[in-house]
Amino acid sequence: MPPLAIELLWWEGCPSHPRALAELREVVEELGLDPDAVEVREVATDADAGNEAFVGSPTIRVNGRDIRPPGDEPTGLTCRVYRRRDGRISPTPDPADVRDAVRAALHREAA
Repeated sequence: MPPLAIELLWWEGCPSHPRALAELREVVEELGLDPDAVEVREVATDADAGNEAFVGSPTIRVNGRDIRPPGDEPTGLTCRVYRRRDGRISPTPDPADVRDAVRAALHREAA
């Protein structure tokens, strides 16, 4: 089975990416994968944001799929806002959503 491509895209204007990276690596390790394999990439310009379909920091993708598809959100250098499963608004995604996205990708890879 090929390794999963797990990425965290971030913009320096948002302070939440270190927390998002720590939570992402924790989930990856819980699932028996290498937390150091997470690719961390900075999105520095509006052009980069457009090329990456980046709708804000932090964005987490597994095999190219955003763990929370942004719908018609515009691309750009901005801070992303997530809704946790308990209803709270958060600057980072719910770890349960991250876990579900990684598990789904593992399932697709195994199929």
